[in-house]
Amino acid sequence: MTAALTDELKTLLDGPVFVHIATIQPDGSPQVSPVWVKRDGDDLLISTTVGRQKEKNLRRDPRVTVVVQPFDAPYTYAEIRGTATLTPEGGPELIDELSRKYTGKGYAEFNPASAEDAQRVIVRITPRKIVGRV
Repeated sequence: MTAALTDELKTLLDGPVFVHIATIQPDGSPQVSPVWVKRDGDDLLISTTVGRQKEKNLRRDPRVTVVVQPFDAPYTYAEIRGTATLTPEGGPELIDELSRKYTGKGYAEFNPASAEDAQRVIVRITPRKIVGRV
């Protein structure tokens, strides 16, 4: 069963709001990372590289939680619980699009060291439940 994003949450996600993604470590403890995000319908897209802890965690256990909390409205938030799928297709294009959204620059210009990055993957998060105040 999937959950639909509200119009207010869609608007928030379409702007340059940072989100925190929580994945599950092999020992069951949480691992949390701040990330850039793009919305695709009701799904969320983030970018990571092969070998990062969140990528390894999600391949092992696709359950994920994303917290959206705008810096200028700290009492407004949404917790989006769902399931992640990963694909390398479109990975470089997504990180470049996200970099332009958040920094106004292409990713290679924003982060010159990215030329040494491992393969980029897209994490697609399909919401199962949404709670919060958005």
